[in-house]
Amino acid sequence: MKGVLLALAIGGFAQAQNLDDVVKRGETVFASTCATGYCHGSKGAAGGAPRLAARGFDQAYIAGTVARGVSGTAMPAFANTLLRPDFNAVVAYLATLNGIANPSVGDRAGASPVRAEARLSAEAARGRALFSEALRGFARCSTCHEVNGIGISVATPILQVPANAAAFRSMNTPQVSTANAGSESMPSLVVSSTKRGVVFYDLTGLPPVLRTLEPSSVKIAEGSTWKHSSVTTSYSDEESGAVLEYLRAVIRP
Repeated sequence: MKGVLLALAIGGFAQAQNLDDVVKRGETVFASTCATGYCHGSKGAAGGAPRLAARGFDQAYIAGTVARGVSGTAMPAFANTLLRPDFNAVVAYLATLNGIANPSVGDRAGASPVRAEARLSAEAARGRALFSEALRGFARCSTCHEVNGIGISVATPILQVPANAAAFRSMNTPQVSTANAGSESMPSLVVSSTKRGVVFYDLTGLPPVLRTLEPSSVKIAEGSTWKHSSVTTSYSDEESGAVLEYLRAVIRP
């Protein structure tokens, strides 16, 4: 009988350890994908998007919302972009932020299958970690780029991977224009321009700020002095090479 109780205790301890690992992974994915200056805040605090912590959400609601997104808002659907382990981990992490001490890990309510991840070499796996490394703050690739479900789609999708670190730093950015608003002049990525408003990302600093101005108050001029090299200084040439190795593994022309 004592042996049975000991086995159950060890099994329970291992399960708790495993859940802790899942929640920690969820926190890492959330920090690199969702906790940005223009989406949710760190640890589920409010940012450009609403607060997620201490809202009383149950796990089924969290899973369904993360899977399907929120129509009419900037919240995308992650069912077909996040890898299954990452999806489950984020849902479990958000559940703990809402007072659920022992979230279940497995079936994802209302979510569709998630694509499998390509087999990565050791260098490519390192590049994946560097791509969204939370310790770099906003000076990481995932602040502006979304790849394989990780990151924010501020910039246009990466269609061709640079050949080397030098090409990575000097990437041509013809989509960056200059927005002039009153006495302000700023590098910008235009999202939309209609009679109701001009929506653009202000690239003056990190993270890029999503701004909406009346058409009469802003003029968009082609071209900009902004350079990709200005936002890649946190990466050494050797680290840049690892990131490029990752991109080559997951991006298909």
